[in-house]
Amino acid sequence: MTRFTGKTVIVTGASSGIGAATARRFGREGANVVLVSRSEDKLKDVAKDIPNSTVVVADVSQQEGADKIAQGALDAYGQIDVLVNNAGTAVTGSIDDVTPDDWHNVIETDLTSAYLVTKAAWSALKESKGNVVMTSSVSGIGGDWNMFAYNAAKGGVTNLTRALALDARNSGVRVNAVCPSLTKSEMTTGILGNDDKIQKFMERIPLGRPAEPEDIADVIAFLASDDARFVNGVNLPVDGGLSASNGQPPQA
Repeated sequence: MTRFTGKTVIVTGASSGIGAATARRFGREGANVVLVSRSEDKLKDVAKDIPNSTVVVADVSQQEGADKIAQGALDAYGQIDVLVNNAGTAVTGSIDDVTPDDWHNVIETDLTSAYLVTKAAWSALKESKGNVVMTSSVSGIGGDWNMFAYNAAKGGVTNLTRALALDARNSGVRVNAVCPSLTKSEMTTGILGNDDKIQKFMERIPLGRPAEPEDIADVIAFLASDDARFVNGVNLPVDGGLSASNGQPPQA
């Protein structure tokens, strides 16, 4: 498929995991891909796989970084058709353990960045009648133990998605989100390397495995494509069936 030939796609958090897989997916479909993170070396490695790509090193949680991203895309390709707000981080611990600095880092990286980069790209998205895809989480739909900062940030992304879709009415801009569960990435190595934790996850995920980054990237590409042209304001679980449960443990 070449659904994005001639389109310009920004992917934040593109240096690894879901972001890198998403950037490569758009690249395979003919897009001009703007890869964004704070790690230039990692971005350049991903860019090697994408014929039409440019690298923007920026801090997405700062206004200066957001403006740099939007301007970099316009300077390179003259338009912005898709914005994938994927940058994220997490911290674990109870309210007794998580410091104010921890809290601000998660909120600013996961939630504030989505606002800033979307705002910076908004005029261009309206001009192209483009769309935004957020990476939220199943943790933005319900709560977790010892992850309240991440829950708050991703819950904000979930409702930001809905509200922006409403505010964008009659502009032609769509706003949606994916809500992954456990996905193989640098951020989840602590879980993936712990047999006890993996077993607990496998009891909750009917498909019986963690997601590959490509599992999420494929759904992001769908939401950004014309195949999803009447999908708007949706937070789509991509979780192997985890959110189908009411939360009670397996009975057999």
